[in-house]
Amino acid sequence: MTSNCSFRSIDDMMKYLELIIYIPIFLVGLIVNVAALLLFCVCFKKWTESTIYMTSLALMDLLLLFPLPFKMHAANHKWPENFQPLCLVLENLYFVGIYGSIYMIMCIAVDRWVSICYPFKSKQLRSPKATVMICIGVWVLAFAAIFPVTYNFGEGRTGLFHCFHRFSGKGWSPGVIISLQVFGFLGPALVIICCSVHNIWTLKKSNQQSAQSRACVKIIYSSLSAFLLPFTPSHLGIFLQFLVHQGVIQDCDNQTSISLFIQVAMCLSNITCCLDALCYYFIACEIRIPRQMLLRMSSRGATFSTSEV
Repeated sequence: MTSNCSFRSIDDMMKYLELIIYIPIFLVGLIVNVAALLLFCVCFKKWTESTIYMTSLALMDLLLLFPLPFKMHAANHKWPENFQPLCLVLENLYFVGIYGSIYMIMCIAVDRWVSICYPFKSKQLRSPKATVMICIGVWVLAFAAIFPVTYNFGEGRTGLFHCFHRFSGKGWSPGVIISLQVFGFLGPALVIICCSVHNIWTLKKSNQQSAQSRACVKIIYSSLSAFLLPFTPSHLGIFLQFLVHQGVIQDCDNQTSISLFIQVAMCLSNITCCLDALCYYFIACEIRIPRQMLLRMSSRGATFSTSEV
């Protein structure tokens, strides 16, 4: 920071605001994602590409939810210095959950794009085995990319400290923030938006007004919402806070406003764990469509099967 602004009032406000935001997100997200795992792993006997992706997304959401109770405690209590390793692990798991979810949603969008826009090639490109390998790849990539970057975020913390707060200057370096914005958000966002627009255009162009196509459009919109609503404000806040750390924004009022904005946006970004329930709901509805109905749709010229979307 380039000024001596006081953020005490913001920090005091966030101690209570975080509890108001996190408690319902944690409870609803936990119930929704555990229910989704039971639904996809127990109730549905056939593993399709969709159920594999959704199972992996639910696990990623649970990984994101796991540190929230510790994050709520750390907002109101200082931890002893010997808790540094625990804090480091929790912070890493939190960021892995966030960016792992982003990439999982991106993979789902690409998979749906292949299924809808290239239905004949999809039979060669898509399979449950390939989907499992992609999901494993996302998990490995998330851990491999996040842990080395966030390892030094807590550097300089001595004595009693607040976990998840006051990251070191290395966490706000241009290389870290640019990589985070480009590869963590803007790149996946571009892929998801392009795939979603092309999918919707293809569905409307086919002039199929069946319940199958309408349900598929709902899945596309729900996935797009589960991505853009939570993650756009938080990454805008990260960019603005980066400008503060670089001395571009020096006005004290602006700095305090940005501090409040980024903290609220980061809290609300966790709502993705609840918004993903829309995806689970529509996927579950599609899987339950009787096979005879799908065959009748296919005989009338349908070019894809949403049981595999």
